[in-house]
Amino acid sequence: MIRTVGSICSGIEAASVAWQPLGLLFQWFSEIAPFPARVLREHYPETPNLGDMNEIPALLEAGKVVAPDMICGGTPCQAFSLAGWQNGLHDERGNLTLKFVDIIEANDRARARAGQPPCVVFWENVEGVLKDKTNAFGCLVSSLAGLDGVLETKRWPNAGMIAGRRRNVAWRVLDAKYFGLPQQRRRLYVVAGDREFHPEAVLFERHQGELATFPSAPLTFEKDGHAFEVFRAYADCLYSAYGTKWNGNAAAYNGSLFVKQDGRLRRLSPLECERLMGFPDGYTSLERATRTNRYQAIGNSWAVPVVRWIGERIVDVAGCSAALEGFEEVLQSYARKVSGDEAFFDFGDGIFEVGGRSWNCSEVPERCVFRTMEDIIAADAPESIYISPVGCAGILRRSEERRIAVQPRLARALRDIAAQMPAHEIERRSRVQHRGRFSRSVEMLAGSPAASSGVAI
Repeated sequence: MIRTVGSICSGIEAASVAWQPLGLLFQWFSEIAPFPARVLREHYPETPNLGDMNEIPALLEAGKVVAPDMICGGTPCQAFSLAGWQNGLHDERGNLTLKFVDIIEANDRARARAGQPPCVVFWENVEGVLKDKTNAFGCLVSSLAGLDGVLETKRWPNAGMIAGRRRNVAWRVLDAKYFGLPQQRRRLYVVAGDREFHPEAVLFERHQGELATFPSAPLTFEKDGHAFEVFRAYADCLYSAYGTKWNGNAAAYNGSLFVKQDGRLRRLSPLECERLMGFPDGYTSLERATRTNRYQAIGNSWAVPVVRWIGERIVDVAGCSAALEGFEEVLQSYARKVSGDEAFFDFGDGIFEVGGRSWNCSEVPERCVFRTMEDIIAADAPESIYISPVGCAGILRRSEERRIAVQPRLARALRDIAAQMPAHEIERRSRVQHRGRFSRSVEMLAGSPAASSGVAI
C-alpha cells in the first residue's frame, strides 16, 4: 500500500495539491528555484526541501532521509521541448533524467535494507522527449525496467509498456483539456513499479462507446457585470515565459491566451493561470511575488486534475487491475521480446481491439470532464496586463513582418484598439521605423484590403 511520497524537481507541488486529498503523505521535496521554494515553505512548512536533487542518493544511502513508497518527478523539460534546444542528454538538464533514475535506485536499496518492496515511480514530461534524438526516453525506461542495454526504436509510441527484469514501466500521453482544464496541454506520463505492480492498469482503460470531443462553447459572455470575448474555447499550452514573452509567441496570433474585457485586450492574469492549471485561487500569490514569478512557476508545473486522476488509480491499482481483466491477451499480441521474459509493447496512440475487447491508450480518457474559458475568467484583472494601443499595433506589425496569419477576430480587436493610438505617436513611429514597415501597419489600421481580411497580415 502506498502512503508516502518523495518529490523531485517539485516546482510548486502540483503533486501535493493532487494527492494530499487522497491521504498520501509527502516526506520531502527537492526544489532549488527561489520562488517555487518560497511557495513550498508557505504551503508545506512541515515538509523538508532537500534542495539539489544530485545530493539525494547520498542522503538515502546514509539513511538521513526517509525512503518513501513512491517517488515522483518531472526533470527539466527544456532539453526535450520544441521550445528548447532539444539537445537531450547532451544538455545537462537532460542528464538530470538519469540522475532521477539514480535516486530511484538508491531509494530501493534503502527500502530493501528495511525489508520493504521497491517504490512506485511517477514521471511527467513534455511529449517531445519521445522524439529526442539522443534517445533520452529509451535510456530512462530501459534503466527503470532494469534492461541490460538501452532499448531503441524508430519511433517511441505515445503509449507503451516494458516488462523488465526489475520493473514494469508504462507510459501514455494525456491531454489536460479532457480533464476539466480548458487548456490543450499534452504531456507524457510514466508509471513504474516492481514485477508485482501493474502500471498498465493505472494508465490504460477498457474502451466502451465513442471518445468525447471538446464541446463548442460561447466565445462572448457576460460575467460579474463585465463583457468578455475569448478567441477559442480552450487555451494553448501555458508556457513558463508567458509573463515576459507573450507578444511574439504563437499564442499572440491565435489569441488563445488573450481575453477581451469591456472592449480592451489583455493577457490572462496569474489567478486565471492558476485556474487554468487546476490550482486553488491565490496559490502563488505570496507577499512581494512578481507576476513574472507567478507566471513562470505556474507554467512550469503540472496539470493538477490529470495528476489527481493518475494518483487515484495508483492508490487503487488493485481495482484498476480488475477493471483491466483480459489485458493479458493484448500483451501476448503486442509483445516484442527484448531478452528472456523481458518485452516491449507498442500501443501506438489510440484505440485498438484484441480478443473482442477494445482498449484505450489515447490522449482522451474514457470519462471526460470539460470546462471552458468562461469558467476560469476573473473580472478583477490588474491594469498592468492590459495591452496598450501601441502594443496592439506592435503585434500587427510583427505579424506582417513575419508573414504570420492572425486569428480573424483577434486581428479585428487588435486593429480596433491600435486605432486608438494618438496621432502624434503614429507619426513619430512612422518616422523611425526602418523602410516604412510601421507605415504598412498604419495603412492596415485605415482599412486596407489586407487588414479587412484578418488573416494574411
